[in-house]
Amino acid sequence: MDKNLQLLNAPTAEERLLNLQKILRDETEKPEVSDVFVNNHIHTTYSFSPYSPTAAVYYARKATLPTAGIMDHDSMAGAGEFIRAGEIAGVATTVGVECRVRLSGTPIADRFINNTDQKGIAYMTLHGVPHGKIDYVQKHFAPLREKRNDRTRKMVQNINALLRDSGISLSFDGDVLPLSQFADGGSVTERHLIFALCRKIIGLCGREHTADFVENTLGIALRDKQKKMLTDMDNPYFDYDLLGVLKSAFVEKIYVPAEEECMHISELSKLAKETDALLCYAYLGDVQDSVTGDKRSGKFEDAYLEELFAVLRQYDVDAVTYMPSRNTLTQLRRVQTLCAEGGFLQISGEDINSPRQKFICPQLSMPEFRHLVEATWALIERERARS
Repeated sequence: MDKNLQLLNAPTAEERLLNLQKILRDETEKPEVSDVFVNNHIHTTYSFSPYSPTAAVYYARKATLPTAGIMDHDSMAGAGEFIRAGEIAGVATTVGVECRVRLSGTPIADRFINNTDQKGIAYMTLHGVPHGKIDYVQKHFAPLREKRNDRTRKMVQNINALLRDSGISLSFDGDVLPLSQFADGGSVTERHLIFALCRKIIGLCGREHTADFVENTLGIALRDKQKKMLTDMDNPYFDYDLLGVLKSAFVEKIYVPAEEECMHISELSKLAKETDALLCYAYLGDVQDSVTGDKRSGKFEDAYLEELFAVLRQYDVDAVTYMPSRNTLTQLRRVQTLCAEGGFLQISGEDINSPRQKFICPQLSMPEFRHLVEATWALIERERARS
């Protein structure tokens, strides 16, 4: 971890923001500012990420981004810090929250949508939450974060049962919870769970035998790219690369269906209206080789996009958010056409939760995606006007 990241990941928000001011004051040269790159989907330590909200703003700025958007799972606890860090660093910010919703009672309830682990569950976001409504949204998700912990405890039990003879034993309170910001209003996600498991595996096997453990004990066949990453003893992203492998291929072995922690899509639609936030669907698309390394290959919503968009209209969804780096141009042109026909706004964001990922999406420099940059500035103005 570099020195600045250590300073910007200090224990408290006050320390982090003070350290940001010191770092910027000592700068000898400011980074360039791009007019073609934006990112509205940056996770922080309040869900799972190597970056605190302050660090996320700093490294977005370092990557030449003029704007940055926080998007944590089931939590807006980092939003205030993120906004303040943006003011200090001169980076325009947007704030939102990502969650999973149930689509029970809809025509697509029995299909994989954009969640690779469970049918009938979809990732959705609230973008542009007015600042006066942040606490309201945060309180709304508080009981759902507790329910999510209950389910994660069950998955810990499943891991321990599955790996009983391997020498690995995991504790939710001792191993998983300390990796999170739950005590400060953050959420505990599957990534926290799997990252805790990664640390146990590396501690047991050492880096040199981790790939063997993954293949021979966990029964996961590593692709050439994955094996290369997990046999490179100098790989600076080793822990996170192992996380990506296990997230895509091991979670299904221990997964407990998410129900009580997920609002119905109608409830999230109501919350969006109450807070004047934009309700967005997060497009995944059929996956072959996951860009983020943690999505299993499979067929998802591409086979029934028209039907999906009809359901989104039914629940007053405002926008569709997508990652231009994750999909083919053919996939995204189809999404863009359906958005135009259905009156959906389009929002882009690179799903940042690993140090291996870049804050910028090169595809945004293409003419086909220029409108996503313009949409970001419109989103920023909308949020400011309502705050």
